[in-house]
Amino acid sequence: MIHVTEAKDRVRNEMRTVAEAARRAAREPGRERDLVVQSLKAAAAALLAWTVADEWLGDPMALMAPWVAVVLVQATVYSSLRQAAQQFAAICVGTLLASAAQVLTGNTLAALALSVPVLMLLANWPRFGDQGIYATTTALFTLASDTVTSSAISHRLAQAALGAVIGVAVNALVLPPVHLRNVRENLAALAQETGDVLTDIAENLRQGDWDASTAAHWSRASARLARRLDDLRAARRWSQESLRLTGHWLRAFHRVPLDVPAADEDERWGRITGHVAALIRALAVSVDGGRTAGPPDGAALHRYARLLALLGEACHREGRRSLEPDGRRDGSDAYATDRRAEATMRELHEALQTSLRDHAGLGAPRAAVLGTLLLQAENIWAETERPSRAPRS
Repeated sequence: MIHVTEAKDRVRNEMRTVAEAARRAAREPGRERDLVVQSLKAAAAALLAWTVADEWLGDPMALMAPWVAVVLVQATVYSSLRQAAQQFAAICVGTLLASAAQVLTGNTLAALALSVPVLMLLANWPRFGDQGIYATTTALFTLASDTVTSSAISHRLAQAALGAVIGVAVNALVLPPVHLRNVRENLAALAQETGDVLTDIAENLRQGDWDASTAAHWSRASARLARRLDDLRAARRWSQESLRLTGHWLRAFHRVPLDVPAADEDERWGRITGHVAALIRALAVSVDGGRTAGPPDGAALHRYARLLALLGEACHREGRRSLEPDGRRDGSDAYATDRRAEATMRELHEALQTSLRDHAGLGAPRAAVLGTLLLQAENIWAETERPSRAPRS
């Protein structure tokens, strides 16, 4: 009964997820709407290819055209062209090798045994990308049809070429995909999650309720930030590929936003997440029973927690601004908040510098931990604020 209940809950959750995705697709531009558009384009390409091949040309191998067309409505126009060339080459190899094996052996089973192992090896050839498997599937279709003639081969290759042309044309000419939006969304998410991690660390340090297991939890959060950074860089690559071959005329039709964050932002947030990881490692070392280094005293740790909380708020503000056109500030109140936060951080920084000198009298290990923590906080501050407002050590 428990398993049935869990299954029902999972089904309900999945249905809610699907319904929410459908609402987002209908309500606003985003990943969900992009998926709907690409799916409809793939279906349209398949229907168009079938109509041209079967209804207009009356080709007996009409299946090949929609099969190829539907696969080639890819995430970017450039990837459609690249994969069209790879897939057509794979289909040619599979068709010709299977036909040659059939002519040579005169037996379908023997032709399969002769051609399929070779084609499976060729499927892993990097030049085919991820399209190499189509060499094998095409060979299977060729041998299963029992029509291994020069006419059938020419029809099959012609239909593959037709499907490739239609698939690429539909993807390029009908709402060509542009993924620049994903850069802004991933950048904002990275900033927000970085702020969440800093805020969580600050809260635990302020309450004094942390140990080695807490530090391990922070380390896992740092690993999630690294994965989010990878997502941002992947989105940047997709965005750049979106404009290959199509950038000029997409801009002419005003389909390319002009306020996409610069690529330098990816590297800046890469440095910030690196500094967060470094301060987490320093905290983990300080509570490791096998190390001589210990955490800073209570007063210094409390000040450091307040500094991290302010840095977390700064990251949250940057995340919100990343979603605004041109990254503009969200009004004079936000600017005043920045100024107040800056003044408070400078006071905390000066107090922590004094604490660092005091810790030096308690031994090098204690001073080293506080010094490392302070250095990483300064690095984060320098990256999240204008250089002129960065702290001076």
